[in-house]
Amino acid sequence: MSHTLSYAHGVSSTPLLGETIGANLRRTVEHFPDRNALVVRHQNCRLSYRQLWDATTAIAAALLANGVQKGERVGIWSPNRFEWVVVQYATARIGAILVNINPSYRTAELEYVLNQAGISVLLLARKFRQADYAAMLNEVRPRCHSLRQSFILDDDWERLRQTKVEDAELATREDALQFDDPINIQYTSGTTGFPKGATLTHHNILNNAYFLGEALGYTEHDRVCLPVPFYHCFGMVMGNLACTSHGACIVVSGEAFDPLGVLETVHAERCTSLYGVPTMFIAELDHPRFAEFDLSSLRTGVMAGAPCPIELMKKVVADMHMPEVAIGYGMTETSPISTLSARDDSLERRVSTVGRAQPHLEIKIVDPASGAVLPRGTPGEFCTRGYSVMVGYWNNEAATNASIDAGGWMHSGDLATMDDAGFINIVGRMKDMIIRGGENIYPREIEEFLLTHPAISDAQVIGVPSVKYGEEVMAWVRTRPGASLTESEIVQFCTDRIARFKLPRYWKFVAEFPLTVTGKVQKFRMRELAVQELGLENAAQVRTA
Repeated sequence: MSHTLSYAHGVSSTPLLGETIGANLRRTVEHFPDRNALVVRHQNCRLSYRQLWDATTAIAAALLANGVQKGERVGIWSPNRFEWVVVQYATARIGAILVNINPSYRTAELEYVLNQAGISVLLLARKFRQADYAAMLNEVRPRCHSLRQSFILDDDWERLRQTKVEDAELATREDALQFDDPINIQYTSGTTGFPKGATLTHHNILNNAYFLGEALGYTEHDRVCLPVPFYHCFGMVMGNLACTSHGACIVVSGEAFDPLGVLETVHAERCTSLYGVPTMFIAELDHPRFAEFDLSSLRTGVMAGAPCPIELMKKVVADMHMPEVAIGYGMTETSPISTLSARDDSLERRVSTVGRAQPHLEIKIVDPASGAVLPRGTPGEFCTRGYSVMVGYWNNEAATNASIDAGGWMHSGDLATMDDAGFINIVGRMKDMIIRGGENIYPREIEEFLLTHPAISDAQVIGVPSVKYGEEVMAWVRTRPGASLTESEIVQFCTDRIARFKLPRYWKFVAEFPLTVTGKVQKFRMRELAVQELGLENAAQVRTA
């Protein structure tokens, strides 16, 4: 056992960026006005940096004309589209706080976020897949008193673009902004049953994106394929902002992930970088037409969002021509990346760890009980301190104080080890959280929802191993005396009321739960029993970094 403590600081000779997102984009436009900034294949959209700037100017002016003030919350509820990117930069340029709304949300979640963030203006797609966003908004709108305006992207975009204000008004607003101003709220599922809005500044997300781009060696010659969602840090920070801070091109393969669409996009657009959670890379490698596509333009990318199987990383490097692919670790509350493997790390390091501390960030591993920093090699809670730590959870001081300690350290709830060279390995989670294909799911939220069913007296939700998704959701349900309930009836109850990714894949009806002598539910025992009963032993053996 090492006597060195599990503490590291990401040293860098490159200074932090002390500017707003709008100022940073303006600089990139001045350097690369005619280079591709944004390609969205499913909308046949190709914008140069000058055209992207003009588009954001038009929407920024429209929002000003509609009375949006600095610090006011503007929601965006849409899958990946060019309008999402334009709104991201337009709101930043006027100091409005962009609230990312998960495209999978349904009415209960939409209503909660609209009210909790106090959203006054909402931009939304009309529909996505089977979800009718406009109808859902109409259903909840009478109960959302802060919402004064909504604009449907499919119908109102051109009208918005034509709404003008004086150039001086926009310039005055931009000049009044500071890089420490809050600029973004991203909701993470909450252990209390309600999502929490991580509030992030220009400084938080611009610098995190910039140093990710530096680590991946981005220049104006890179073309980054983004099949990951914009509503998440992976898309809008690690993707969009990492590109625009380096003059690289954002390439969008579709409204949502489709493995064939990704392969076609990389081939046709000669992408140099590709992002994804492990399940996305698995689907691409396993696609029956994989061999038809030339992926030789790829050199780098990021695999993150869920534990990364070691054998999968090796396949990505060898079969997808991504010798410089990196694994990252972080959380929305830290903008998001805290650690990242380097392009010149050995393959063994890159496939078996989540890298080392990013520049200008401190990390440590502590005893969850005492808070003491542990010796290297000893498992404990992973913590981050530095420019990337959020301002706090929007309008939730108690949750903020429970996550960020008096020293400014953000506590992740994840268990990790640090080796003598400073490399981090994630070994488990303190929090009762499920990560399914990159989506964070908190059992308490699903349990509380299931308890609203009149026939259910108790419900316990666990994660069980999955080769495809990393984990799947399983619910153990106890019905009320005399009540009868079938799996199909519960699924019908959940459909369109909670997001599809939260819907349990497995159900088990029980008379009782495994308990400790003090009466606490033993979820680890439930998981062991589920692995045996469902025949998931092979999935449970998959090694991850």
